[in-house]
Amino acid sequence: MARQLEAAGPAGEEPRVRLERLLADGTATVAVLGLGYVGLPLALTTAERGFQVLGFDTDEAKVESLNAGRPYLRHVAADRLLDLLAARRFTASADFARLAEADVIAICVPTPLTPQREPDLRYVAGTAEVIGAQLRRGQLVVLESTTYPGTTEELVLPILERSGLACGTDFFLAYSPERENPGDPDGSARLVPKVVGADDESSAELAAAFYRRIAPAVVRVSSARAAEATKLLENVFRGVNIALVNELKIIYERMGIDIWEVIDAAATKPFGFMRFDPGPGWGGHCIPIDPFYLAWKAREHGVTTRFIELAGEINARMPEYVVERLSHALNARGKPVNGARILLLGMAYKRDVDDVRESPGFVILDLLTRLGARLSYHDPLVPHTSAMRHFAAFAGLASVPLDQSILEAQDAVVVVTAHSGVDYELVRRHAALIVDTRGVFRGGDSHVVRA
Repeated sequence: MARQLEAAGPAGEEPRVRLERLLADGTATVAVLGLGYVGLPLALTTAERGFQVLGFDTDEAKVESLNAGRPYLRHVAADRLLDLLAARRFTASADFARLAEADVIAICVPTPLTPQREPDLRYVAGTAEVIGAQLRRGQLVVLESTTYPGTTEELVLPILERSGLACGTDFFLAYSPERENPGDPDGSARLVPKVVGADDESSAELAAAFYRRIAPAVVRVSSARAAEATKLLENVFRGVNIALVNELKIIYERMGIDIWEVIDAAATKPFGFMRFDPGPGWGGHCIPIDPFYLAWKAREHGVTTRFIELAGEINARMPEYVVERLSHALNARGKPVNGARILLLGMAYKRDVDDVRESPGFVILDLLTRLGARLSYHDPLVPHTSAMRHFAAFAGLASVPLDQSILEAQDAVVVVTAHSGVDYELVRRHAALIVDTRGVFRGGDSHVVRA
């Protein structure tokens, strides 16, 4: 059986010693499971550091595209992929039997929420089952997917140990949270320190040895739970602070104060202040998800996360606030939402990315559709909408051009995502009403409404 085999090495070489040697000389083969926004950059960075990398995904169209040198993520350069393919450092595959070839296996699969806002770990569990079926002595498995403290120990470990192999001696298991920042070229996996935690010393040392080869620094913590908790803290911190400035935006609007002017002024303080900007709601795969993972796990320990859940309520309500502000602005101009022509400017969840996961733009689109608005959108990075878990009805929409005739035909334009490549001066000149959720338009234009 594959689980009983080890790669060629000195006779009697222990699994840990063998893997240490492979990591030290750069001859280990690394498998990355899940080639999305986290897995693909990790796979390419690892290959660039000299390792042989197998990238696995269940989507055969993705596999075919990558092996043909066509990256499907905007921030992944085709030349980068082509160079690695030519050097035979990277190969994509949907054949999971090849996992037996790997010495290091990184799990980078989604961790969404159920409709009841509880952790949905079916992708992690399913991936662990696939790995367990191929697991052999001397392999290191690292979970990178964001999740609640205890997942590695309570879910992944028991599945892998069904193989009959023992963690810490036969195989090794660790947790190291992904720290990708899409849209920020200086925040890639190549430049950010990696947090590593495991529940036995051998696993922790081997994981740290691997990541030292591909990251500028490794931060070891005492356990997998501590590493899992670190990632949740990072994202809960952002979610809570985003909720704070969103609530201040509403308060200051009632007082006639420009929240962005206030934030700009506060940001000049060189200590004791960290800038967060308000918006139409939270988006992406991490910040809208992770607080609920922690809240769910906290309830298991009899703790109510009131502060965190309140922040979630505030952020989740922001699309409704945007629609309310739009409705009032249209009403003041004698126009109901029902039948109004409204252009949403930006559908991605974040500036200068093509990622629409959990984007508040789709919530706004849904709310306005229910009110009878005639909607269109422009997003230079999202030419077409694809099928989404919660908004399947909006699959197949196409971005309209942004020109004078389009703008003048609208009753309102709502700035949802402030991409840098948009001609906002054109929008200012030709839109009858602008609802600005991102602070793009500064000044006293009478046709610009903050939201």
